[in-house]
Amino acid sequence: MSGYALTGTGTLYRLALRRDRIALPVWVYIGTGMVASTAFSFRTLYSDEASRRTFAASIDGNGSLRALYGPIFDGSTIGGLTAWRMGVFGAVLAALMSTLLVVRHTRAEEEDGRLELIGAGAVGRRAPLTAALATALTADAALAALVTIVLLAAGQSAAGALAFGLALGATGVFFAALAAVTAQIAETGRAANGLAGAAIGLAFVLRAVGDSGSGTGWASWLSPIGWSEQVRAFAGDRWWVLVLPLGGAALLTALARTLVERRDLGAGLLPQRPGPAVAAPGLADAAALARRLQRGALIGWTLAFAAGGAVFGSVAKGVVDLVGDNQQMADIMARLGGQQGVLNAYLSTIAGVFGMIAAVYAVQSVLRLRAEESAGRAEPVLAGAVSRLRWAGGHLLFPLLGTTVLLAAAGLTAGLAQSAALGSAAGHGTGDAVARMLGATLVQLPAVWLTAAVALAVYGLLPRWTAAGWAGFGVFVLVAWLGPILQLPQWVLDLSPFTHLPHLPGGTFTAAPLLWTTALAALAAGAGLAGLRRRDLG
Repeated sequence: MSGYALTGTGTLYRLALRRDRIALPVWVYIGTGMVASTAFSFRTLYSDEASRRTFAASIDGNGSLRALYGPIFDGSTIGGLTAWRMGVFGAVLAALMSTLLVVRHTRAEEEDGRLELIGAGAVGRRAPLTAALATALTADAALAALVTIVLLAAGQSAAGALAFGLALGATGVFFAALAAVTAQIAETGRAANGLAGAAIGLAFVLRAVGDSGSGTGWASWLSPIGWSEQVRAFAGDRWWVLVLPLGGAALLTALARTLVERRDLGAGLLPQRPGPAVAAPGLADAAALARRLQRGALIGWTLAFAAGGAVFGSVAKGVVDLVGDNQQMADIMARLGGQQGVLNAYLSTIAGVFGMIAAVYAVQSVLRLRAEESAGRAEPVLAGAVSRLRWAGGHLLFPLLGTTVLLAAAGLTAGLAQSAALGSAAGHGTGDAVARMLGATLVQLPAVWLTAAVALAVYGLLPRWTAAGWAGFGVFVLVAWLGPILQLPQWVLDLSPFTHLPHLPGGTFTAAPLLWTTALAALAAGAGLAGLRRRDLG
């Protein structure tokens, strides 16, 4: 291959930045905002070194919390506590951002046929892949730089701030290269994202196993997320560990560049299995087709929610053991969760997190309508005796009922795991624990539906701006998650439907906010469907 293989890389890179001029800054802002809000909350709650050391000592001896957040390498500084609290989840966020960016500009473009049109011009075979990796590298570099600046502004050491920022950025770079490989293996963008997402989940599990016990520390060295921890920002700053993710990214990039030249355009190394010659009777209508297209994603999300519920439910014992008889710690944890009682505060918080994650699935399911339309697959369906509302209704069952399945799975496994971990100490039997957690997770549904309905309204009324449907999700989640920490005005907090939900378990159940949130969701969905009926396809 000559230099021609990279012809057009700069143009495609600028095009990718233009197309992601909204999504990319939002991703970076979310990561930076989470780090900034965490540092701010620690500075508010633990203003002196003695209190920080006491807190760190109580946390680091708890195996459940070590598995969830990782070990605390330096508990004397705000930077050290921030690196502990956000190291794992910041690395996961960077991995997800990089994965979605790379797949969007490689396999998804190829699947939609746009890459074939681009390739017909003076564009090298490796140019789209290289441009996608450069876009992800730009996002990861921006995240690393802004996180470093935020921690410097918080008065933390320059070396520690830079080490933490680079650890997050290097993790993103590694998973960007991994996504470049999965984009060559899979034949669809959804499958490529699924493979990369499974790798992120495996990395999280390996890190959790390595951090949970004294004899399993070797497992964290098998995880790219564990490498981010092992940089030990603010606790010695082991710069050499950065060689692992960056070196791994270089090897994976070389592999992806080799694979892209050895396969046909539009094909994957693992081609899709051909279906039967005659369709089953159950595929005789548009709703059945929607179920066939979306069932794989629903199954994967359900398994992930069930596993997450089991993990977070089992950690409940660690949270209770952490507080013990320390009334000051109990008051702090109760304030963070908004409820009296540390267990209820913790369970209420994780139920809210599951609700926000379910909103991701809901928006993704709604935007599948746009993917079917833009790929030209909706037009043949609608050319027959199928109305637009009937076609859309088949897909909209998933953000409506699929989210119910997800949250029910999380509530069920969280309740079972909590009961198994706490036993009689929780004061409730297994049935009571499951019922309480099911109530806590299912009460999130109206806010999830409203988030999906906003995306549907954008798709129906402004199809060219369909990607902006994610903006509603971003506003709702950021306001609900960071608003209380940043002490934003009440009118700002009221912008998010998640703010108005009852805090269960332990809080007072009020039906009014659930009813009006559901009514708003119905109005937004109705507006989107009305727009879909009246506008031109495509």
